[in-house]
Amino acid sequence: MSRKPELKGRAARLAQMLPPGGPRGQAARAPFVLLVVVLLGGGLIGLLVLNSALSEGSFQLDDLKQRTKELTDEEQALQRDIDAYSAPHALQHRARELGMVPGGDPAFLAPDGTVKGSPSPAPAAASAPLVLAPEALTAPPDSASAAGTDPAATPSTAATPSAAATSTTAATTTPTPTPGR
Repeated sequence: MSRKPELKGRAARLAQMLPPGGPRGQAARAPFVLLVVVLLGGGLIGLLVLNSALSEGSFQLDDLKQRTKELTDEEQALQRDIDAYSAPHALQHRARELGMVPGGDPAFLAPDGTVKGSPSPAPAAASAPLVLAPEALTAPPDSASAAGTDPAATPSTAATPSAAATSTTAATTTPTPTPGR
């Protein structure tokens, strides 16, 4: 009952060139299915590689955020230390350790050479420790006697008995190191 329509003209000539039968449809379908499978597999592998790269980037971003947080905390701690060292009370305490005393009222020189205000010397500290130069702290104590000079016999210290007494107490007093130096 199935009857093929008869082809005429150009369609008939084309039909004669093609082999009759069903294997032609099966042979053409196999490369297409293979192409679709390869494209789907390649797409899945591409998505897997892309997902892995994004995950790695996310881990690196988390590590960098953690490092930034640590560095920010360290910066804040250092800023607190700076603020503590530069506070007026801390500066006053370190200045007293160095033997500094508060100054009195200042006097100013006018452009014509006159003095404005009344100059006065700074009050002497009652128990201010003597501050030694860094060179004196690093030199061994017997190096001064080996060189033939006695530190107590120098003209500046021998002239005043209080300076000689201060130099002997300075030899026994060790300066306290200040933080941050």
